[in-house]
Amino acid sequence: MTPVLSLADATPNWSTLKWPFLVQASPNHFKQMKAVAAIVHSFGWYDVNIVYDDRDSSSTRMLSHLYRALSKACVQISNLLPIPLISSSLSQELEKLREGHCKVFVVNLSLSLAINLFETAKKLNMMEKGYVWIITDPFTSLVHSLKASTISSMQGIIGVKSYFPEIGVQYEDFYLRFRRKFSSENPQEFNNEPGIFAARAYDAAWTLALAMTQTDNKGGQILLDNILLNNFTGLSGKIQFTDQKLDPSNTFQITNVIGKGYKEVGFWSDGLGFSNNIGQNATTFNSSMKELGQVLWPGRPWGNPRGWTPPTSDKPLRIGVPVLATLKQFINVIQDQTENTSTFQGFTIDLFRSTMELLPYHLPYKFYPFNDTYDNLVKQVYLKVRIINYNLYNFDAVIDVTIISYRYQYAEFTQPYTDPGVVMVVPLKSKLAHRTWLFMKPYTKTMWALILAMIIYNGFILWMLERRHNPEIRGSMLNQTGSMAWLALTPLIKLDGDRLHSNLSKMAMVVWLFVVLIITQTYTANLASMLTAERLEPTIDDIDQLRNSNIKVGYGTGSFLKNYVQKVLQFHPANMRHFGALEEYAEALRRKEIGAAFLEVPAAKIFLAKYCKEFIQAGPLYKIGGFGFV
Repeated sequence: MTPVLSLADATPNWSTLKWPFLVQASPNHFKQMKAVAAIVHSFGWYDVNIVYDDRDSSSTRMLSHLYRALSKACVQISNLLPIPLISSSLSQELEKLREGHCKVFVVNLSLSLAINLFETAKKLNMMEKGYVWIITDPFTSLVHSLKASTISSMQGIIGVKSYFPEIGVQYEDFYLRFRRKFSSENPQEFNNEPGIFAARAYDAAWTLALAMTQTDNKGGQILLDNILLNNFTGLSGKIQFTDQKLDPSNTFQITNVIGKGYKEVGFWSDGLGFSNNIGQNATTFNSSMKELGQVLWPGRPWGNPRGWTPPTSDKPLRIGVPVLATLKQFINVIQDQTENTSTFQGFTIDLFRSTMELLPYHLPYKFYPFNDTYDNLVKQVYLKVRIINYNLYNFDAVIDVTIISYRYQYAEFTQPYTDPGVVMVVPLKSKLAHRTWLFMKPYTKTMWALILAMIIYNGFILWMLERRHNPEIRGSMLNQTGSMAWLALTPLIKLDGDRLHSNLSKMAMVVWLFVVLIITQTYTANLASMLTAERLEPTIDDIDQLRNSNIKVGYGTGSFLKNYVQKVLQFHPANMRHFGALEEYAEALRRKEIGAAFLEVPAAKIFLAKYCKEFIQAGPLYKIGGFGFV
């Protein structure tokens, strides 16, 4: 078998398994996607459109690397445009992208497809002020060979291309010989400059020549091994192979198309960032491309483009507002059916308007009522077209929606502007339901047992100390027991220290009197508090008790609480009822139609502030949600 050196941009991972003697002599360009993502992130662009060649497998792989690089830079892909398309279809697709808000385009196409794309974009006025175009290799490395008429349709484009040092004795010798030979064979061509592809072809030939000088075998495994052992610096850079592939490039050059050619803006190195120089002359690296200097953008503005265009007054942002909102203090939609108009009021409306006023630019918007579930409301941001009850819905944003994990598959959320969580609200009941034994309530059973034990103990001590000095407490066992009880209980009623004869008895009595004073005063205070202030407690304080008793519970109409109460809290659907307004909850709890209501924290705060004498929060706080904008 004869080794084959491939100069393709990238070969599939399975290629060496199918063709064991295949060697990729050209480095893959996947790392240039990190440079593209770094450029996008430098200027604060968070949405991009991607135009790519869907006929080329390497372009498809390049797209996956670009997606990962943009994701790490917190950049979203707004639209994907696969090429090739017929000319009329390309114009139609570009017109759709032109009508969108995103004006940043990343182009990964072959030479012919890219030329057609930019000529079409020029006709559609998409090479004007406000647009951003970023091109990648291999097209960027061929820009210098384009005609002036073609370059005129590409003014202001930013390019990323593989870097190779155009210095040194070896390169100067190659440069002169290449121009001389190319001019002699192509006298009609004025551009005879060698590019990166000529340098790679030269390095591939040099790699094969070095391998052949080390063996007499012109083919086979020995020649392949000698090729893979090469380690030298060629015209295009370091020549070293790993797994039969040339090591990938780590440094790329940033260019800017101006006039009849392009200017070099700077460099980007993987793991280091942007710099004005490369190699030993590179002393400072930056994470932002802005530090490289001024860039000429399409339409010849010198200021950095915003990357997107705000909606105009004739096409404002469509903001969806839930009509089924439980909290009218947050969202209150008043619909006038006669005039077919809607009025929007509430805290969330005021918050959204105040937020829009803080923006450094005017962003027109318009509220639209949505009379369906919150899940369907969130999906309107994701779905392009949706018809419900003969109404067409499509929103750019939605307000007053609970932030739930499963809703992230449809849209992004802002930071929450309310406390997150779900709580259980239940009716109150009095702790003093049995007033017959009210006098026992100031102390617990344990405390009463402790007091009784202290009385018996104190009586016993006094009896032991006084029986030798006081003949009254002598006699039969019954008489002594009565005397002992009398000595213990007397201090609770009156001070009767004259009957004590022993000094030790008197000292014990002083301590016991101090304890009795504390006991009686605490008892009096607690009993007075119970008689004057009403003691209330929740009817149910355990969700397991609520679930096992098959008591019905309430939740908000159209909210996520239906699935949460059923699937997470595990209530049977037959024991669940939905309500719209807070007043409906209160009425259902009073009539005992439901035993508890599950409310989000903002709703619970408003509900309890209004009905604080009837209901109370019980059970744990379930950390979930929080209101936000979609």
